[in-house]
Amino acid sequence: MKHFSKQDIIRMVKEEDVEFIRLQFTDIFGNLKNVAVTTSQLDRVLDNKCMFDGSSIEGFVRIEESDMYLYPDLDTFEIFPWRPQQGKVARFICDVYRPDGTPFEGDPRFILKKVVEEAKEMGYTFQVGPECEFFLFNTLDNGEPSIDTMEKGGYFDVGPLDNGENARREMVLTLEDMGFIIEASHHEVAPAQHEIDLKYDHALKTADNIMTFKLVVRTVAKRHGLHATFMPKPKFGVNGSGMHINMSLNKDGKNIFDNSDGKLGLSEEAYHFIAGILKHMEGMVAITNPLVNSYKRLTPGYEAPVYVAWSATNRSSLIRIPAARGTNARIELRCPDSAANPYLALAVCLAAGLDGIKNKLTPPDSVDQNILEMSEETKAAQNIRSLPSSLKEALDALEKDELIKGVLGEHTTNKYLEAKYQEWNQYVIQVSDWEIDQYLHRI
Repeated sequence: MKHFSKQDIIRMVKEEDVEFIRLQFTDIFGNLKNVAVTTSQLDRVLDNKCMFDGSSIEGFVRIEESDMYLYPDLDTFEIFPWRPQQGKVARFICDVYRPDGTPFEGDPRFILKKVVEEAKEMGYTFQVGPECEFFLFNTLDNGEPSIDTMEKGGYFDVGPLDNGENARREMVLTLEDMGFIIEASHHEVAPAQHEIDLKYDHALKTADNIMTFKLVVRTVAKRHGLHATFMPKPKFGVNGSGMHINMSLNKDGKNIFDNSDGKLGLSEEAYHFIAGILKHMEGMVAITNPLVNSYKRLTPGYEAPVYVAWSATNRSSLIRIPAARGTNARIELRCPDSAANPYLALAVCLAAGLDGIKNKLTPPDSVDQNILEMSEETKAAQNIRSLPSSLKEALDALEKDELIKGVLGEHTTNKYLEAKYQEWNQYVIQVSDWEIDQYLHRI
């Protein structure tokens, strides 16, 4: 991991001919924001004196308390490889602070840091590896994005069926130039759908990486005349895009989920962690799957999980235990999508898992048969619950989960629920093309 001092930054800015610096931060809905300054302002940046109007960011603060400060994390300094080689552009990922020098409680990065610190006090380091899926669609003549593609590629296909192969290769190489370790990349199931898997890292670094990853993917796609979207379900009738989250805990340098003598090679802590996530899953889904559109992906028949269950063999389960053991022992949560704010998503996952460990919760028996083929009676007999089927149901569940609300804090919980209920209410009053097709000609 990189560790930079102020002197290191000043030296690199001069040696690399950096002219612009972007101070990046993330709002509560997972949107990347930035304030750009020239290097003439570098001293102010490094002294945490760069201010912005927090009232202009949805979900942050009111207009009467709008002044906020950006504190750069020096270890996130990165020069964008796709920008000019003279007068380069660099970035910092920043934490948001109030004028009195206290962290802003609505900063998603701060929220994750709090839960990570709680884990640290218990002796744990939270390790996370995301599997990020996205679509590459054509753009219209005016540059606007579409959902059109001429591609017919499927799972693991190669060119010429995989029309996005060149763009995906450049994405991977650009990410590697920026220090990422890419474990795999490939075409996904649906036409124009792709996946790039990032190597696991500690939770805060992973959340930062996801935000940078999405920026790189969109930027490179545009250079290829394509539009990259992380929308969970942009097209009816094909698989949607998810962001499976692989999780483990380290203690004293050892992966504590691994136990060669345990059932399925897992430790008691791993089972407690699983139980905690299963307990709080309904309350977490509004964070891990934050859009109206997210629930169009979480439907039977398209590989995304629908039921709250776990298994080492069954990919229809919400939580899957991959075969790897030893240092790679982990659990895979399969419902999240890339529209999620990664800081909040990882914060609630960790908090739920820690709750399971603290209270020594026991998960139900694994479900090793295809849940989609079970009768309602069989599912009821095994106490297999369904995930919320809409954003409204997910928000209602979040309101009832005191642990998850506590992780977010009162400020973020209230702002998030207010905005997302408004999003739902706007959605339900819309008149869709489906309704016009179904009713206009015959009613």
